[in-house]
Amino acid sequence: MQGPDADLDLLTRAAKDAGVIAMKYWRRNPEVWDKGGDAGPVTEADLAVNDAMLEILGSARPDYGWLSEESESDPARLDARHCFIVDPIDGTRVFIDGQDGFSHSLAISDGARIIAAVVHLPVLDLTYTATANGPALLNGQPISPTDPDIDGAKVLTYRAISDAQYWRSGVMPPFKREFRSSLAWRLSLAAEGRFDAALSLRAAWEWDIAAGSLIAERAGAHVTDRRGKPMQFNSPRAQVDGLIVAGPKLHRQLQDTLA
Repeated sequence: MQGPDADLDLLTRAAKDAGVIAMKYWRRNPEVWDKGGDAGPVTEADLAVNDAMLEILGSARPDYGWLSEESESDPARLDARHCFIVDPIDGTRVFIDGQDGFSHSLAISDGARIIAAVVHLPVLDLTYTATANGPALLNGQPISPTDPDIDGAKVLTYRAISDAQYWRSGVMPPFKREFRSSLAWRLSLAAEGRFDAALSLRAAWEWDIAAGSLIAERAGAHVTDRRGKPMQFNSPRAQVDGLIVAGPKLHRQLQDTLA
């Protein structure tokens, strides 16, 4: 019987299998190619994980669409009620460097909304999960975000966010900026309260944020694009216009101070 809970079980199994495959290549000098067009690198591990996910997920739900960073876009996904939205390895650069902060990001959309999500970090043994009608969990335990004032808040974002052009006052508020390569993990870290917010003013690929957005939302964070609008998934462009993920008060303060 299909449904969000059954879909979540399927995603979790695929994520754990992905972790086993990735670990066979991690710190073992996997072959690397440049995808060109500023799309960044891809490794043989990304492709092996993508193939395994497609086999596991596609065979279990053949009527679901497929959107993955490492697959050619299939226009048929736009006509499917449900769609898998996956990033086989989110944080490929840190994977290549032998760092531990890469993740597998897997989600299922129903129309434009996400209904099941998993973000799995195999080296760190962290598995974040959520369904649209259930709690956000980390390794089976409920998680929730913080909601401090913007001054001194710990915000996961990138260095360029400090540029004056992005802020209404011309100065970035006095929050503490940190960075993690995996965007899916950034959203999950905000969901569990290890950081206070995740912020990006750049267009974000759906496969990077689909899973993390639901996990953060079900944890209790306010999750929107950069303009405060709800995120929409399985779109033709497969992109969301930036993101603000934080507790309700901090989210409001971030949005109010942005240019």
